[in-house]
Amino acid sequence: MLRSAATAMLLAGLILPACTADEPATNNSADLAARPFDVVVPASYDAQQPAPLIVLLHGFGSDATAVAEYFGIDALAQQRGFLYVVPTGTPDAAGQPFWNATDACCDLDGIGPDDAGYLSALVEQVQADYSIDPKRIYFVGHSNGGFMSYRMACDHADQVAAIVSLAGATWADPAACAPLQPVSVLQIHGTADGVIAYDGGAFAGHVQPGALANVETWATYNGCSSTFTTTDGALDLDTSNAGAETSVLAYTGCPAAGAVELWSIAGGAHSPALSDSFTASLVDFLLAHPKA
Repeated sequence: MLRSAATAMLLAGLILPACTADEPATNNSADLAARPFDVVVPASYDAQQPAPLIVLLHGFGSDATAVAEYFGIDALAQQRGFLYVVPTGTPDAAGQPFWNATDACCDLDGIGPDDAGYLSALVEQVQADYSIDPKRIYFVGHSNGGFMSYRMACDHADQVAAIVSLAGATWADPAACAPLQPVSVLQIHGTADGVIAYDGGAFAGHVQPGALANVETWATYNGCSSTFTTTDGALDLDTSNAGAETSVLAYTGCPAAGAVELWSIAGGAHSPALSDSFTASLVDFLLAHPKA
């Protein structure tokens, strides 16, 4: 059913043919020809007006079609006028797609794909093919895709304006990440997440930080103050909880291009039942935080 939906979009002309590099990629060991991807372009696209780009990353064992359906991103792309790409990770020994993000997640077989290099080269290829605003390139990921979004902010801070991680985490060791410049970060996490625990823990035997530790670390990277504001019941993001169940924690004193927020979904699971306003709210965050 999910794949038939993607096929329908292709026939409707909303998904352009896969982009591949004409020559071997020079960004680390990235090979775009071996890992093609689709670019979705809104009907309002005008090559004379540089548009934002969102790269959406799936979780462990998921794929591009499933995560696009989960976030419901296509309708928003048409409304807001941004391009988006939904690549698929490398299959592991069991055929489960994954991203090689941090020491905690999720190259469980030690295959070692250079996913940071691949995704950086992917962005460069889309920039070569379409009119993309270099100040508005964003990554969004669920679970393993959230880990990978943090990896991109660490390794390619000059390329990435902001990220959103749903149920993901950054490196447990802050010294493992050295962003060259601020990147705006939004961590969204359910307090009842039974896979990547809200308060931190271990995944597949590897330690991962909790939701608050994630944003504390990035507030330090970005040069924010140590203080923050909190607003309870600010957002309604999860349809399995009645009313506005999500609190918003926002660090103060951050640079304009380095905002740091934590949206905590009270009682939210690892894969929350996303409300109609969920993706719109995170896209609002992204578009409000371009590069300086």
